Amino acid sequence: MDLLDWYRGRLSSRRLALLVRHMPGDSALARELHGEGADWQVTDYLLAHVVDLLQEANWMFATVNRDEDSEPIEPPQPLDRPGQDHPPRADAPDADAPPAPEELLRFFS
Repeated sequence: MDLLDWYRGRLSSRRLALLVRHMPGDSALARELHGEGADWQVTDYLLAHVVDLLQEANWMFATVNRDEDSEPIEPPQPLDRPGQDHPPRADAPDADAPPAPEELLRFFS
């Protein structure tokens, strides 16, 4: 399909709009509009979320079962996802932040 056909009058604006709207997710246009996010499917986002939850569960287990005199274990950082400008800061308040070690001890005791 030659897009110059629209300019030449052989391709209607409606047809051109339909072609652009229904381009594949890995097309050059999708990559330009969505960046790296064009490569990620729903399953990729779900798997990244599962990895984050597993890391958090392992951190909670290790935190609860550590020696009381040992240094606190650093909470895990979530995986980077497309469209994320920068990784979340560890000191920034976050609604999905893992609970503090004291909260875990209180919950499990």
